[in-house]
Amino acid sequence: MSAGLGRAPPTRLFMTADAVGGVWRYALDLSAGLARRGFVVTLAVLGLPPTDEQRCEAAAIDELTLIETGLPLDWTAEDRVALRRASQHVARMAVEHAADIVHLNTPALAADAIFPAPIVAVLHSCVATWWECVRGGPLPDDFRWRTQLLSEGLRSCDVLVVASRAFARTVATAYGLKVLPQVVSNGRQVRPIVSGSPATESAPAVFTAGRLWDEGKNIAVLDRAAARIDAKIYAAGPLVGPNGTSIACQHLVTLGSLSSEAIGDWLARRPVYVSTALYEPFGLAVLEAAQARCALVLSDIPTFRELWDDAALFVPPDDDNAIAAAIVRLIEDDTRRAEWGLAAAQRARTYSIEAFTESMDRIYRGLVPVARTEPTGVAAA
Repeated sequence: MSAGLGRAPPTRLFMTADAVGGVWRYALDLSAGLARRGFVVTLAVLGLPPTDEQRCEAAAIDELTLIETGLPLDWTAEDRVALRRASQHVARMAVEHAADIVHLNTPALAADAIFPAPIVAVLHSCVATWWECVRGGPLPDDFRWRTQLLSEGLRSCDVLVVASRAFARTVATAYGLKVLPQVVSNGRQVRPIVSGSPATESAPAVFTAGRLWDEGKNIAVLDRAAARIDAKIYAAGPLVGPNGTSIACQHLVTLGSLSSEAIGDWLARRPVYVSTALYEPFGLAVLEAAQARCALVLSDIPTFRELWDDAALFVPPDDDNAIAAAIVRLIEDDTRRAEWGLAAAQRARTYSIEAFTESMDRIYRGLVPVARTEPTGVAAA
């Protein structure tokens, strides 16, 4: 019998991603899960190139090919012409890699190009909903054309996915969608506990991580809260973004951009984990902290309420006094901190990497048999 006789060919998935924030972790965890399910994944990275550590992470995943495109993201492109060129380039790559399914983590790419396969778009965030939650009022000119382009992209996809019901409602309202996006909760690969890790020792430290420069993360209010307590609040992540946005912290102990392993070491100490975000469609960093049995102090926004109700302490995101008080209650009470950490870990099991991968697999395989008489997408001008 010849090799491979009777075995179904692998499903070829072409996925876009970026190396800046949670989308990178999302894409790698999903790629690893799909590889175990018989997928061959091509991951095309837009925006800033991956770090050496990120390249090593990608290389460790079977059946994953990493392509560094150098193309702009929808929120960094200078104008629609630049993004149109990027989308057409991505579409050509999907053809070259004989994609059975195209997964766009940048759905605006679907607006101005013809793709060779059904499109699953996953909207992780967007400038219109960010602006509504963080600033409010009319969109600036630079956001309006991006929002229009994304609106066209969303309508050019076969399936639109978001990670929470709260964000699904926000997106449907913002873009006038008649049908709510499908909701697939994100999952995270649980970090293994290495030998000698202090994971079993509860320590009264306070920690946060993410894109500190992003105004939506609301780090300024956490910086003010840090001035109100004796304990140090450690913050991991970049202070300057790829679009030039920056923040200066006076009271937080900023750690800079840490490796995935270094963040795991911090979480293994089971600090109180704090997120004061104004805008968070899901929050992979919070999930990772919960998996490590960190007690959570979270801003009282719809997404966090949906995902972590009864498993976290909630605080008004604009009240640094209330934020400081919640942190103090936990760091001064070992028993309470341990109880909230356990509640967070139990809830985190709901958002497993297995459930996440299975849900996305089901969506993909539901599209693969579809025979098309016309290409997916909108023809480029």
